[in-house]
Amino acid sequence: MAHRSDPTIDLEGIEAIGADAGNEARVRAGFWRKLAGVAARVPFAEDAAAAYYCALDSRTPVRVRALLFGALAYFLLPTDAVPDVFLGLGFTDDAAVLATALNLLASHIAPTHRAAARTALDRLRANRPAAGSR
Repeated sequence: MAHRSDPTIDLEGIEAIGADAGNEARVRAGFWRKLAGVAARVPFAEDAAAAYYCALDSRTPVRVRALLFGALAYFLLPTDAVPDVFLGLGFTDDAAVLATALNLLASHIAPTHRAAARTALDRLRANRPAAGSR
């Protein structure tokens, strides 16, 4: 997914999207469980994990963290604009929300966030049982 950051975007107007204080708690509690269950099916797993690490980084500006937590909380919702149970379509809205947040905030997602995401996903995939095994 290509990322760009538009410095002319004023985050003040969209800050309320992620302003819910419960989003951080929701994301911390359910992010890895959800990602582990869908990582093989969603092409944006690494981007979502990088956004997660950026949102947790205390050096990330508060407004950016709020927007990322809002986008990640949307990803966790099982019933959203397009429910995740619809194969092939269920994660398209989640991908759109994350892609929008990442495109607006790309300059805040550092190489260390991406490296941490790759490492975490490699670990998730290594611990996942092979298809057909229990």
